[in-house]
Amino acid sequence: MRRLLILLLFLTACGAGFAAENQLSDQLPNQLPNQHLNQLTGAEKREGWILLFDGASLDGWMNPDGSPSRRPAEDGSINPYKSGGYFLVTKTQWENFILKADFKISKGCNSGIFVRTTPLTAYPGKSLGHNGIEFQIYDSTGTGYHDTGAIYDLVKPRSQAMRPVGEWNHVVITADRNIIAVRLNGVEVSRMDLDEFAEPYLRPDGTRSKFSWAWKDRPRKGHIALQDHGGDVWFRNIKLKVLD
Repeated sequence: MRRLLILLLFLTACGAGFAAENQLSDQLPNQLPNQHLNQLTGAEKREGWILLFDGASLDGWMNPDGSPSRRPAEDGSINPYKSGGYFLVTKTQWENFILKADFKISKGCNSGIFVRTTPLTAYPGKSLGHNGIEFQIYDSTGTGYHDTGAIYDLVKPRSQAMRPVGEWNHVVITADRNIIAVRLNGVEVSRMDLDEFAEPYLRPDGTRSKFSWAWKDRPRKGHIALQDHGGDVWFRNIKLKVLD
């Protein structure tokens, strides 16, 4: 009887521990204890998450030309502003995945998180920003094609869920075959079916976009990129889970 009681207490404690780990992984950034920043929880490790930034080293990141960032990690965050290129990119490429990260903007900031970015050289007459799918980050309050939460110039956000300048936000970007979905601070703000973007310069509703190719035909494997577009922006807790 005593052994059974001990076993039940042990299982209860384990269950409470797993629940606490899951709660930590789901907490919004302003609620997250500092000692858990830029770390994988036990639950995330078991689920196969990969830590892309440990709060100190930029070994897994580079400028598009392959050179290291000119700006070191600061206060447990990556800031791509003045890092040396239009992007700070991962050295590894991925195809289907869930990416989550915290970000904080400065006043007037214009930046973005790009997925499936390839190649790392600009096409003639274009910026590198054409080469990936961008979750727009901008110091704005609107819900247009260029406001925070948009899939830049392709899908408007359904609502504006970003917190004020100087506060941390949490974003989850899913790239699963033809679907790109964005959750910002717990709210799904945009979703895109690449197969519906079948014509250059056109969105599915017939309105024009800036992109000179059909997104359904673009490569679906590429780098993750943090954009330097002229203002301070900080990223931390950058984690990725590969999807089958």
